[in-house]
Amino acid sequence: MLSFSQIKTFFETLSGEYFLKLFFTGLWNTIKIAVLGLVIGIIIGTLIAIIKVAPKYRRSMRVLDKICTVYVAIFRGTPMVVQLLVAYYLLLPLLGVQGVEAVSVGIAVFGMNSGAYVSEIMRGGLNSVDAGQMEAGRALGLGYSVTMLKIVIPQAIKNILPTLGNEFITLIKETSVLSFIAIYDLYTAVKAIALPGYTYEAGYLFMAIIYIAIILFITALIKIMEVFLNKSDRKYGAEKKSKKSS
Repeated sequence: MLSFSQIKTFFETLSGEYFLKLFFTGLWNTIKIAVLGLVIGIIIGTLIAIIKVAPKYRRSMRVLDKICTVYVAIFRGTPMVVQLLVAYYLLLPLLGVQGVEAVSVGIAVFGMNSGAYVSEIMRGGLNSVDAGQMEAGRALGLGYSVTMLKIVIPQAIKNILPTLGNEFITLIKETSVLSFIAIYDLYTAVKAIALPGYTYEAGYLFMAIIYIAIILFITALIKIMEVFLNKSDRKYGAEKKSKKSS
């Protein structure tokens, strides 16, 4: 049962140089894998979304569309922990790859998993942009890819920013499964700190508070970005209106 003495013992253990370093290592791995996983996921998801919404006049585009469909089905249809286990304990030995750090595998798997979810988010964002934006870009002589990159995608990202924030929060929480491939994440570090004094209840409470603090920080950051983008839109709209009136 959780008691004041248990909390005191836990923080006394945490204050030790070795365990404090262990905690920050776990916290850093949790944040690093989630952030880099989201970045990779946005890149992969954007590419998949572009293929999904692009015209399928060519056979190559239809083949790519099928490949993307299979990719999304695999990564959305299996749990993250299964993907980590398969990648680390099955695929790497099967391919004869050695010397790869578990953290690198975690980043890659998180990125590919996130890419499958971001692709659907991004596809919805691209479809939410008025079709006239693409037509206007093409009318100005821009190619399809340039119009998509410079006009459509920036507007889509603004529309899906809150959903991308939710994806980031999901990745942060899912890092707790990294211990299955021997990565020191926040969960593993706190568990190791609680072990000497058997202060698991205090450790779990501390870990929950840390996760909540991270999520609140991300939520606040997303809101700040939304406010900034809304101010930019209002400023652009005001400038456009003043030009018309003059």
